[in-house]
Amino acid sequence: MLAGIVGKPNVGKTTFFVAATMALAEIAPYPFTTIRPNRGVAYLRVRCVCRELGVQDEPVNSLCINGNRLIPVELIDCAGLVPDAWRGRGLGNQFLDEIRKADALIHVVDASGSTDIEGRPCKPGEHDPVEDVRFLEREITMWIVQIMKRDWRKLARRVETAGEKLVNALERRLSGLAIKRSHIIEALRKTGLDPNRPSSWSDDDLYAFADQLRRSSKPMLIAANKIDIPTAEENLERLKETGYLVVPCCAEAELALRRAAEKGLIRYLPGDPDFKVVDPSKLRPEQTKALEAIRERVLAKYGSTGVQQAINAAYFDLLGAITVYPVEDPEKLCDHQGRVLPDAYVVPRGTTARQLAYMIHTELGESFIYAVDARTKKRLGEDYVLKDGDVISIVSARKRG
Repeated sequence: MLAGIVGKPNVGKTTFFVAATMALAEIAPYPFTTIRPNRGVAYLRVRCVCRELGVQDEPVNSLCINGNRLIPVELIDCAGLVPDAWRGRGLGNQFLDEIRKADALIHVVDASGSTDIEGRPCKPGEHDPVEDVRFLEREITMWIVQIMKRDWRKLARRVETAGEKLVNALERRLSGLAIKRSHIIEALRKTGLDPNRPSSWSDDDLYAFADQLRRSSKPMLIAANKIDIPTAEENLERLKETGYLVVPCCAEAELALRRAAEKGLIRYLPGDPDFKVVDPSKLRPEQTKALEAIRERVLAKYGSTGVQQAINAAYFDLLGAITVYPVEDPEKLCDHQGRVLPDAYVVPRGTTARQLAYMIHTELGESFIYAVDARTKKRLGEDYVLKDGDVISIVSARKRG
């Protein structure tokens, strides 16, 4: 699963990305700072099962800080899109080509309305950020339309005269966009279009179908950025009316807090509702003032900077991911080296015990016999559907041998 950070230029996308990953990406207040997409590792924050189970864990593939498990995930920061990017305008299709790899989108929007539709600075409140949401929807939908329309008549002829299934044809055509068979079937159901007569589909039909594919295959949330600017509060309510999940966000505040924590000036874990100054005497007056402004304008008002919440929401709300903890010894909750709860896996909801075994190692999946619920010690079959927070031991022929 991969989340992409998208939006128009100059809205704070790269600041969001750097704050989330602490990666070295260029930040500047002008369009197209990000010429090539940046990739980095962020973390999902969940309550670790170590506290519930009363054990001291020893994480290997993740971190555990005060009972909070931080699990690494990859983020991709795509450069800013401008209207008609699907036609090649601006830096155009190369950015849309990066979006195709994403399973969910975090749309960073300037909620203060201080950048116009092209990403140029304007007076706060002068631009309507809802327009940014609508234009991005259209850009992605039109991009899908153009891919679908390539040799559409030939594809329709194969379906109508050679008996090929439209779902199969579109699955091959759209596989590179991370669009799955289930997305195509859902789009056909919701649009009511006839899959047996694609030659009868109008341009409006193609657009409606592509738009539904976008909604199904690229679920999106809005990170309402620059929430500390006064004009953002009213726009926040308007953004919520778009029907998307909206997370109030201040990427600059998150970046400042993470840098201060990195230097040991404050104690702060991404997603916390507040921070604690370690030694006030080590802060310059301007640093103290800046931190207090963050506390007053962002944390006290919205409960967080929103960056961690947006990342969590992309994976857990949009993609329906869950967290599971594979162990080798279900009694001691450890691996073969004795490390307690060494790994935490983020997997799609609906993942089975055998599928988890394959994720851990191909041989483990192939030689799967059964799984064990470490809490109840019950045996679980290969089709057991994992639940959030499960601690699972896989028993395989390889392990027995």
